[in-house]
Amino acid sequence: MLNFTFHNPTRIVFGQGTMAALDQHVPLDARVLVLYGGQSAERNGTLGEVRTALGQRTCFEFGGIEPNPTFETLMEAVMLVRAERIDFLLAVGGGSVIDGSKFVAAAAQFEGDPWQILSSVGSAVQRALPLGVVLTLSATGSEMNAAAVVTRRATQTKAFFHSPWVFPQFSILDPTKTYTLPARQLANGVVDAFTHVMEQYLTYPVDARVQDRFAEGLLQTLIEIGPKVVHEPADYDSRANLMWAAAMALNGLIASGVPQDWATHLVGHELTALHGLDHAQTLAVLLPSMLDLRREAKRGKLLQYAERVWHLTEGSEEDRIEQAILKTRAFFERLGIGTRLSDYGIGEQDIDALVAALQAHGMVGLGEQGDVTLALSRQVYLASL
Repeated sequence: MLNFTFHNPTRIVFGQGTMAALDQHVPLDARVLVLYGGQSAERNGTLGEVRTALGQRTCFEFGGIEPNPTFETLMEAVMLVRAERIDFLLAVGGGSVIDGSKFVAAAAQFEGDPWQILSSVGSAVQRALPLGVVLTLSATGSEMNAAAVVTRRATQTKAFFHSPWVFPQFSILDPTKTYTLPARQLANGVVDAFTHVMEQYLTYPVDARVQDRFAEGLLQTLIEIGPKVVHEPADYDSRANLMWAAAMALNGLIASGVPQDWATHLVGHELTALHGLDHAQTLAVLLPSMLDLRREAKRGKLLQYAERVWHLTEGSEEDRIEQAILKTRAFFERLGIGTRLSDYGIGEQDIDALVAALQAHGMVGLGEQGDVTLALSRQVYLASL
C-alpha cells in the first residue's frame, strides 16, 4: 500500500432547491464575479436564480468561457477582477467554467506571468481568491477538487495545474439544473466520469480493497444509469446519481493510496488541442486502445475489472480481457459517442503531428509505470483509427 493523505475542504450542498444556500456561503460584503459559459445558463433561468440569491451584494458578470477554456479569454476575466477589486468568484457551469474560474482565482493574485501557473503545474501558486460553484453539468468533478485544465490558443497547448489554493469553498449541486442539457453533453459527462475512475483503478494491484470496491461501484453505477441519463427523459434519481458519481470520481478519495495512470487523458489532450474534439470524445476513442495495447502491464487489474464490473468469469484470461475491452467500447457507443478517430475525420496522416505535440509538451513517459513512450502513444493513435 502506498503512503497517502486525503484532504478535501469543499463543502457540498446537494439537492433540489439548494440555490438559496448561496446567501449563507458568500460573504455579505463580497464583491462577486459570476463566471459562466454560453447563454444556456441565462435561458434556463440558472443565472436569474443566482442573481436573486446573491441579493444586494456588489456583483459583476463574465461570460463566454469556452468548452475548453482558453488562457486568452481567462486573462480578460483576470483583468476585470483586478480593475473592479473583485474578492470572491462564483463559477456557474460545468467543468470548463469551474476550471477556468480556478485559473482566474490563482492568476488574479499572481505576481509575474500567469502562464507560469500552468507551466509549473501549479507549484508557483501561493494564494488565490475564494471560489464557489453552482454546478450545471456533471462530468469532470472539478466542483470538488483542486485541478484545472486550460488551453493556450496561441500555441495550441493544453496544460493542467493543481493547487490546494483553488479548492472551491463550496459547491451547490442541484441535479435539476441538468434537466435541459443536450444528449451530447450528458454522454460526455458519463464517459468523463467513467474514465476518471478507470485512470485511478485500472493500474496494477496493491491490495487496496476499499478503494477498488469503491471504484467498481462507481463504474457499475455509471454503466447502469448512463444510457437512461442520455436517452430517456430527465428524472431526478438518475441525474442525482450521475452528479454524485462524477463528484466522487475525481475528488481524490478513490485515488488515496493507489497508483494512478492518466495516460489516456494526457494523450487525448492533443486531440482536443489540434482537432477540437470534446474531451470525453478523446477518452472514448483512446481508452479501449490504451487498455488493449497495455494488457500485459495491466493484466491483473484487467481480469479484476472483467470479473467484478462486467461479470465475466468464463473462458481464458485472454478471452475475458478481450471481452471487457469490447464491452467498454460498446458502452461508450451506446451513449452515442464515436470510439474511432475516423468518426471525427482524423486519419493516419494526422498521427505524426499528434506525436510531435506530445514530444513538445514532454509527454514521453506516461502512465503508472512511466512506460507509455512516444512509440506506444503512436501505436495507441494508430489502433484508434
